[in-house]
Amino acid sequence: MDLGLKGKVAFVAASSDGLGKAVAMELANEGATIIINGRNKAKLESTRKDIEQKFNTKVIAVSGDLADEKERATVLKTIFKDYDVIDILVTNTGGPVSGKFEDLSMSDWNNTYKLLLASTVSLVKAVIPGMRQQKWGRIIAITSQAVKQPVDNLILSNSVRASVAGLMKTLASELGEHNITVNNVMPGYTKTNRLLSLIESNPSFASAVDEIPLKRYGNPEEFAAAVTFLASERASYITGTSLAVDG
Repeated sequence: MDLGLKGKVAFVAASSDGLGKAVAMELANEGATIIINGRNKAKLESTRKDIEQKFNTKVIAVSGDLADEKERATVLKTIFKDYDVIDILVTNTGGPVSGKFEDLSMSDWNNTYKLLLASTVSLVKAVIPGMRQQKWGRIIAITSQAVKQPVDNLILSNSVRASVAGLMKTLASELGEHNITVNNVMPGYTKTNRLLSLIESNPSFASAVDEIPLKRYGNPEEFAAAVTFLASERASYITGTSLAVDG
């Protein structure tokens, strides 16, 4: 199946590892030009080389912390120096700290807002003008299964990721007339370093697999396939949805 992504320019946030990296690799496999991003320059460069070697495609690596307003501005300036339009935006971040409500400070809440919501708003604002002008665009937010069912001990993620989902649902209505689709993808328990760290800090996460109908954790590649489909021409009549990839 030709997904119609050859020649498209895709920016995948937080893509040096985990789900972001898997998405970048799958988009590259479909022929898109990929811009990857992360805070760790060494890891980012390693990912760039990995994708280029596997798929014989051009990959641009732009380091920077998207939760930091100044670094985010620098990342965007670097991207738009080489490309007038980003065809596909995949927003993504690491997860905020775990903990119960009374154990978390206002600083934790403010940092989560910057990490999850402010970064997403800024990236979307940056790409909309070009997408609107060319009458084509894909905006996809990687959120979490916590949007549909809060996860114990992850109140920061449960709360602010729901805000991201609401933002995307609203944007789908506002941008549809410009042939821009906007969707959320909600990963469940997927084999990433984030899941391993959650299991280490809270052993109860290890038993979550028993509640999954497929009785296993997901693979990042399975999640990436769903995101890539939503980015494709084949998904041109899907917008405003929150797709669970959770087994």
